Amino acid sequence: MSMTSIEQARFNMVEQQIRPWDVLDMRVLELLSKVKREQFVPPAQTNLAFMDLEIPLGHGAFMWQPKLEARVLQSLKLSRHDTVLEVGSGSGYLAALLSRLAGQVVSVEIVPELHAFSEKNLSAHSIDNVTLQLGDAAQAWSGNYDAIVLTGSVPVLPEAFLQSLNMGGRLFAIVGDAPVMKARLVTRIAADQFEYVTLFETVVAPLQNALQPNRFTF
Repeated sequence: MSMTSIEQARFNMVEQQIRPWDVLDMRVLELLSKVKREQFVPPAQTNLAFMDLEIPLGHGAFMWQPKLEARVLQSLKLSRHDTVLEVGSGSGYLAALLSRLAGQVVSVEIVPELHAFSEKNLSAHSIDNVTLQLGDAAQAWSGNYDAIVLTGSVPVLPEAFLQSLNMGGRLFAIVGDAPVMKARLVTRIAADQFEYVTLFETVVAPLQNALQPNRFTF
């Protein structure tokens, strides 16, 4: 694709996919023009970079639809004082977006190949406020955070993540089992009190090693 066609595709992505999905925060919309999504997708998938679909990364992982990434950024209302935990680095693209809005980002990836891929992508963009960790953060990760994003779905939301939120902290997670999953924003409003808001319904790939509920068998 020529530079002109790439920029037109990026413009169309914002105007035809993202704005109509109630993403109106100008900080977010401008950010999508600055962080080049096509530079974070697997080389063989470059032609899919701006399409309204998930992009396979291998190992059961996917890049989210652009509109979902944008909606998450808008919902978290990040500031430069915030420290963010991302569970599932994937390609590093969402971490790159988060890094432009927050002060510090800790991004944890369980798959070594994806950890290396995200590390390569972030290094190429000289992003220095993202700390990449290789490990299993599906049910918990040490530290306290102003925002937490789970990039895979979970049948149930582990309590440990709620306890890792600072006061006023926000957590975005997609909770449930296919075909019914709900994107939820959880805000810590007191030491033992949380506000839950359901934003929309969607279906995304599960987080590897996610906490499983007790299921009845017959």
